[in-house]
Amino acid sequence: FRFFLFYIRCMHPYISQLKKTFEQYANAEKAAGAKAYMRNQFEYLGLTASIRQSISKTYIKTQMLEYKELEIVVKELWQMPEREYQYFAIDLVAAFKKQWTKDIITLIEYILINKSWWDTVDATSNLTGAYFTLFPGQKNPVTSRWNRSRNIWLQRSSILFQLKYKKDTDTDRLAKYIIFLASSKEFFVQKAIGWALREYSKTDAAWVIHFVKQNELAPLSQREALKRINAR
Repeated sequence: FRFFLFYIRCMHPYISQLKKTFEQYANAEKAAGAKAYMRNQFEYLGLTASIRQSISKTYIKTQMLEYKELEIVVKELWQMPEREYQYFAIDLVAAFKKQWTKDIITLIEYILINKSWWDTVDATSNLTGAYFTLFPGQKNPVTSRWNRSRNIWLQRSSILFQLKYKKDTDTDRLAKYIIFLASSKEFFVQKAIGWALREYSKTDAAWVIHFVKQNELAPLSQREALKRINAR
């Protein structure tokens, strides 16, 4: 109880007000369902996605926060037990994109490797994609390190950061990173490979077909890569 009081007193004002707002819409039944869906790894308030997104959008727009406080607030949000606060943290980092400096990648990487699961890692692909567009000189040193990391979530991110690049996708890099991880037994890595290829097939189906034929991929990766092509 003393720890709880200390925690409340020390909570950043920006978060304490958000907490009050989020808790007004808490739903115990939905929270239990969300927790079960995520294999009981995280607690939830039970906010629906539409309600959470609406609150987050309004809150970020109306509640002032200085960029210099972003890291402190994000890391505090990341320590809160309910998963909705981590989703908000990702939205908050995205909202400051115009103020990003090169070293924001340290905070993005913190998000990727802490309390990691597919939900936050995949949402963070929007941040990584935007970051490497803004700071192209960082692309090779950072993503190559991720690709060769032993952390499966960094590996997954090295494959997914180009997800929305379409015609600007660096196919040489995509191919190189996929080939390096093609023998991985990790479900989330195999799935990322298939997802990245499937998404790029919307831009260049012929390239994806050729790549899949020329390289030995896990059955899951291959199936996911060709899903859209085969559906046609």
